[in-house]
Amino acid sequence: MSLQDRDFYLTVEHACAYFDDRLCQNIVPDPNIRMHSSVYEQLGMIGFRRSGDHVYRPHCKDCKSCIPCRIDINRFTPNRSQRRCLRQNSAITVEKVSAEFTNEYFELYKKYLNHRHAGGEMSNPSEDDFKNFLICNWSDSHFLTFREDDHLLAIAVIDKILNGFSAVYTFFDPDFSHRSLGTFAILQEIQHCKNHQLPFLYLGYWIDQHPKMHYKAGFNAIDVFHNNHWRALEKPAD
Repeated sequence: MSLQDRDFYLTVEHACAYFDDRLCQNIVPDPNIRMHSSVYEQLGMIGFRRSGDHVYRPHCKDCKSCIPCRIDINRFTPNRSQRRCLRQNSAITVEKVSAEFTNEYFELYKKYLNHRHAGGEMSNPSEDDFKNFLICNWSDSHFLTFREDDHLLAIAVIDKILNGFSAVYTFFDPDFSHRSLGTFAILQEIQHCKNHQLPFLYLGYWIDQHPKMHYKAGFNAIDVFHNNHWRALEKPAD
């Protein structure tokens, strides 16, 4: 089934994850029609994301802050800070593995969320929370694991779409936050695209000058999806 055969719907308004004083809505494919990887691969190229089996794109009535973004692999060059991050983490081994639940993965996920979202809705996750958020039966997904001396430091959850990889989520050991593992994971995802000769890494949504987006602002060669077209992001001069 192609995109042309699908109906799309708006969800009810709900609390925004980025702005405490705003409500948000998503546009979603007809939930009564089973999603397929071939359709999701097309949706991913026009800014849709997934959370578990749920596919969505922000479509808020009074706010257009969330803009789909991606890195153009052929235009990207690491800056000085990113080159330093690569050197600092050169002993880490990166391995592509199946997207699945294990106790080791879950313990790292739980440690990360309890540190980053202490007291919040995402803290103290259950095993089902892990499975329902990160694993999907119909997507072409895998994990990148990051280890040093057999210690699991981080996991990046990745979906394959038609012209690239979509970075679904990354979590890491908060005891090693000084190693900039989030940045290192994106740099390895960029290399993963190069290894597979894919031109784009999709990073979710760009929200200009939002503190949760600072890590994305550090990467050059960012494209944004605006008025149904991808274009290079024009960043203000430093």
